[in-house]
Amino acid sequence: MDPPAAEDWPLTSPDTLKRKHEALRHCISKLSAASLRIIASLDLSTVLREAVESACELTGARYGVIATVDDSGQAQDVVSAGLTPEENKRLADWPDGPELFAHFRDLPGALRLRDLPGYIRSLGLSTEMIRWKVFQGTPMHHQGVHVGNFFLTEKKGGGEFTSEDEQFLVLFASQAATAIANARTHRAEQRTRANLEALVETSPIGVVVFDAGTGHPISFNREARRIVEGLRRPDQSPEQLLETITYRRADGREIVLNEFPLALQLSTATTVRAEEIVLEVPDGRSVTTLVNSTPIRSAGGEVESMVVTMQDLAPLEELERSRAEFLSLVSHELRAPLTSIKGSTTTVLEASPSLEPAEMLQFFHIIDEQADHMRGLISDLLDAGRIETGTLSVSPEPAEVANLVEQARNTFLSGGGRHTVLIDLPPDLPPVLADRRRIVQVLNNLFSNAARHAPASSPIRVGAARDGVYVAISVSDEGRGVSPDLLPNLFRKHTRVGSGDQERGIGGSGLGLAICKGLVEAHGGRIRAESGGKDQGTRFTFTIPVAEQSGNVAAPGSARSASRSSRKGREGRRILVVDDDPKTLRYVRDALTSAGYSPLVTGNPREVADLVRTKKPHLVLLDLMLPGTDGIELMERLPELSDLPVIFISAYGRDETIARALQSGAADYIVKPFSPTELAARVQAALRRLAVPPEPFQLGDLAIHYEQRLVTVAGHPVELTATEYELLRVLSVNAGRVTTYDSLLQQVWSGKDTGDYQSVRAYVKRLRRKLGDNAASPDYVFNVRQVGYRMPKPGKD
Repeated sequence: MDPPAAEDWPLTSPDTLKRKHEALRHCISKLSAASLRIIASLDLSTVLREAVESACELTGARYGVIATVDDSGQAQDVVSAGLTPEENKRLADWPDGPELFAHFRDLPGALRLRDLPGYIRSLGLSTEMIRWKVFQGTPMHHQGVHVGNFFLTEKKGGGEFTSEDEQFLVLFASQAATAIANARTHRAEQRTRANLEALVETSPIGVVVFDAGTGHPISFNREARRIVEGLRRPDQSPEQLLETITYRRADGREIVLNEFPLALQLSTATTVRAEEIVLEVPDGRSVTTLVNSTPIRSAGGEVESMVVTMQDLAPLEELERSRAEFLSLVSHELRAPLTSIKGSTTTVLEASPSLEPAEMLQFFHIIDEQADHMRGLISDLLDAGRIETGTLSVSPEPAEVANLVEQARNTFLSGGGRHTVLIDLPPDLPPVLADRRRIVQVLNNLFSNAARHAPASSPIRVGAARDGVYVAISVSDEGRGVSPDLLPNLFRKHTRVGSGDQERGIGGSGLGLAICKGLVEAHGGRIRAESGGKDQGTRFTFTIPVAEQSGNVAAPGSARSASRSSRKGREGRRILVVDDDPKTLRYVRDALTSAGYSPLVTGNPREVADLVRTKKPHLVLLDLMLPGTDGIELMERLPELSDLPVIFISAYGRDETIARALQSGAADYIVKPFSPTELAARVQAALRRLAVPPEPFQLGDLAIHYEQRLVTVAGHPVELTATEYELLRVLSVNAGRVTTYDSLLQQVWSGKDTGDYQSVRAYVKRLRRKLGDNAASPDYVFNVRQVGYRMPKPGKD
């Protein structure tokens, strides 16, 4: 509150001047105390609570609300004083609330009102929630940026807010805006720090930070703890372990820390880049690591800390061993037919006297068979190389599963297979989209694999079933089985499961199952293995996309016309590709264009929301790792992605990473490198899944039959408008998750500008009334204050 200017003061007695001086000092003291209260904490919730309570105390207001806004002007954080939880909830659900807030928010300066209800009526809004008469409010600005607003009502002693109250509030608002800006900055820094710590903690590279002054480790991440865990005794702490380790560098130098303190070494440390260092403890246990170290220096150049990253080289050494074994295996496989060929030709050429024609023909048969064997081996090697580099291509066309299985069976038996192949296929299987030669190759590999691990007297069984937009084909044997913990390794190259010549997956070149996996995934399918354990047999199941039903199945020679038909169906399908790697963007763009899609590409995740709103893509291809964020976080954060199929593309192929992506709602996951054929097949499968009607939704008495667009409550049909039905549909398909106001506007109203959230609230109110859902104690549609709405998952609270 500002006192009158000195020249305006009337001639008064010294006592009057003294009282005015005391009043001014008291006002300044109250304002200073209030300012100190709000800057005493950097926690945003605490700052907002202290700010609104202080504003009420400074002006004598009975009730107060402070609302912060984001960059778009939408309310972000709302904190009240004096209001009960029930009053807060009623205000939050008031349909005209957002419009009134937008009006007050956009006022250029402070506002005092003697008749709040009359003012609201003059705006054309309802006053059903307003029970207060007097009002004052003011915006908060920090460095020219609108931070939020104060809203105060009702003087504690009655009466109206005065000009002095307004001056107090305006002065305090500037202090509060600064405190809020500081708290926001602190929160952003804390989140950035937490994200960085999480990134370091979950990094596949070990990270250790040392204090240069003491030599003690400040932090170990999870991978660093794992690397040294094998060296540590149970009773040893990490600090004690460091004192016993000997570091042997690549040049042969050894550093023993108990003889040469780490703190002394760190104080003179230099940068180390990609140096192989062996960590060894006195009992001989050791681990070989690839180490990088970077000293962190103060402004004066002194080393303050040391960041050390280390990579366990054991997996690379294992990879090198596997490579050597593979080369040895291939050399053996090539040497055997070459030996037979060489022996046969030598016998024919050097025989004296010359061989009879019949004998010579037998040697020619041997040469022919062994040459075929070598050709198959080389073909496997070439296929494995194409799969590894993502250049394996297939030419899918509609085909009957029964014909594919029968062709594979005949090939297997004519090639010397001794097992009976029992085929049990349902008669109503739809045609599949398959490269006939490649799927027959997959089945033959699986038949051969089963034959190697099961007695000749036991049958090989083939079955199939419809699985959504796929057909799942299975091949089962009655052999020795596989331990469940080894099943995930079966499809890796050169995997050894078992012993001796009967190692699972070693047939011929050791590439059979790995090639099966690559061929199936090139079709857009998946392959898996199941076994109950030892002597329980093994079942391999792979999926192939169902062919679009457009008449009779194409003959084997009509692949070109089928391809043209499929391409025609894709025209106009817009695919948004988000990846910060320009090479990947070009590769995916060209692959999608060749497949008949219309790609939209961006390397900036901040552009995704706007591109989805304006370009309306049918599907999104999203890189897992993006600048400043990751794809899973982006998908969860942007409401624009909530109703679109998202396929992740990533170089990370770990099972837990793929599972996390799929659990977050992704439609599929493709591991780099991938072929254009696989990419197109997976995109097509994801788009076709959208056309399959979901199962009916049942929550208590409420039932939603999506295919018939029928809604019933306790068996009685409910008449809904098109917008009401779409609102209920969006909430139900996202059951268990909060659907934000922005997401509802985007999905139900197609992103049209409704001005605010009033339309959403009004439609939810009408929808609840038709469903018989009590807003105070709902069964179906729950309000999440200031965020949106949610429906519980069926069977869950």
